[in-house]
Amino acid sequence: MASGRGWVRQQHVKQPGPAAQTLTLPSASQTPTSKAQHRCAKISNAASEKKGQLVRRPIKKKPVFTRTSQARYIESLPCEILLKILSYLDPISLMSVSRVSKRFCELSKDNVIWYRIYISSWKVNQRWKYDSEHLLQKKLRDTAISDPELGYWKKIFVRELMMTREKNVTQIMKSVKRYSSGDASVNMQKAVKNSGLTWALTFLDVYGKETVLEHTDVSFRDSSLTLTWNSYIWPELQSLRKIQLHGITPVLTDKCYKTIKNGLQRLSLIAEYDLKKGRNLGKYIGQDMHVKLFHLHPYLILGLWRNGPEIAFVMGTIHYHQLLEKSFLGSAESPYTLSPHVPILDDVDPEYGLHGYQLHIDLYSGPRTYLCKTFRGLFCRKDYIKNGYLRITAIGLLKNRMHAPLAGTVSFLWKTLTFSGSIQNCFLMDVTVLDESEKPYWCLSAPVQLCEGKSSETLYDLMGQSFDLNYRDDIGRVHAELIWMKETEEHYVINLVLYLNTEKVNSYFGTNYTDYSC
Repeated sequence: MASGRGWVRQQHVKQPGPAAQTLTLPSASQTPTSKAQHRCAKISNAASEKKGQLVRRPIKKKPVFTRTSQARYIESLPCEILLKILSYLDPISLMSVSRVSKRFCELSKDNVIWYRIYISSWKVNQRWKYDSEHLLQKKLRDTAISDPELGYWKKIFVRELMMTREKNVTQIMKSVKRYSSGDASVNMQKAVKNSGLTWALTFLDVYGKETVLEHTDVSFRDSSLTLTWNSYIWPELQSLRKIQLHGITPVLTDKCYKTIKNGLQRLSLIAEYDLKKGRNLGKYIGQDMHVKLFHLHPYLILGLWRNGPEIAFVMGTIHYHQLLEKSFLGSAESPYTLSPHVPILDDVDPEYGLHGYQLHIDLYSGPRTYLCKTFRGLFCRKDYIKNGYLRITAIGLLKNRMHAPLAGTVSFLWKTLTFSGSIQNCFLMDVTVLDESEKPYWCLSAPVQLCEGKSSETLYDLMGQSFDLNYRDDIGRVHAELIWMKETEEHYVINLVLYLNTEKVNSYFGTNYTDYSC
């Protein structure tokens, strides 16, 4: 039976044709070792192909070019050819090529190349044309194209860019100051867009490593902006030594006056935070089941994961007052120094500096606005000057008509690239205090937390739970008392008081107020 089944199976199996019956593979002993043997092998292979046999041909090895060999090949080119190649590059590419090697650094400073770039930019940029036409003619008369000083025209080109940037920055800051405070948000958005201003964080660790992150999101409020930094990879918090906040403005623009990404940039240091190897994390604000918040005074909010000492996100809140000066006019190593205020003496008014104040307060988180209100005509009596502070009341405890509700349940909204959440009884607060001449006296933007208030014998003790809000810095304090109304399920601000530092007031107005004594 077995032999019968095998004979039947062989009848249905297709037999291979004559072209696929034999497969000839050269062995190691048959490998040609000379040119004559190689030719004989080719003839035999051709003859076997004619007969229909499948023959494996010897593989020809192609030359492999590595990065090292390519670099050596480029370095071996003559200077004339390399200069011809560099002449087709734009200014940003030329500056990048200068970091490759010493030879490319010298070639990228060629005066002929930068002379052509300078002339083309001078013709396109009308702002250079009227301001530098006589200077350019003088330079062309006194200086040859192939100046003996290498990089001469590159320096002139960069210098003109810096001068143009300074003029643009000055015009932008003047245009923002011309508008009223009600249009501050719209004007600030235009200023940031026109200048190409961005903000970046620089993390410095104990090993000397630097990590730079640009902001991923920005939102504009009535009197401040909120920045957000998110990333999948953060530096280790325990090894951090310092965090720096910089304002970055591009210097190089294209033909349409648009900023060029990754181009020549100028850094302005806004704030620097010494972490002392990740131990000094600032003031604790609040937490939820995922993250906990710390305030690095001023500007920064550090969000850490609760499971471990790792960064979840970083936020920044910066008031509009002198924001552009801090972001434009500082250097990469030192912040912009504010000009000292010169007091204007007023001998006619015996209570000069005690009245005429204006307060604008904004309580918010993300797109939510809990309270946005302006109080005018605020004052302080001399008998209210105690413990080194001037007491100015915006919302009185016994004046029911002045009590202001907070819209909705207050919470701090946070978001990363993968998670989001909210922290109850925490939010952001913007405070703007103007003096009698409506000039900014005290401006701040910071996170705050509602804490359980102390029991007091008031009318509101039986109506809901009481909370306190407190903020303090060198200029003054903000104190507010709130009540949670169960009927309407919202907070009510029943007391809002400003405490201005007496020494700061005397220095600002040129007065000599002291604590009141009976």
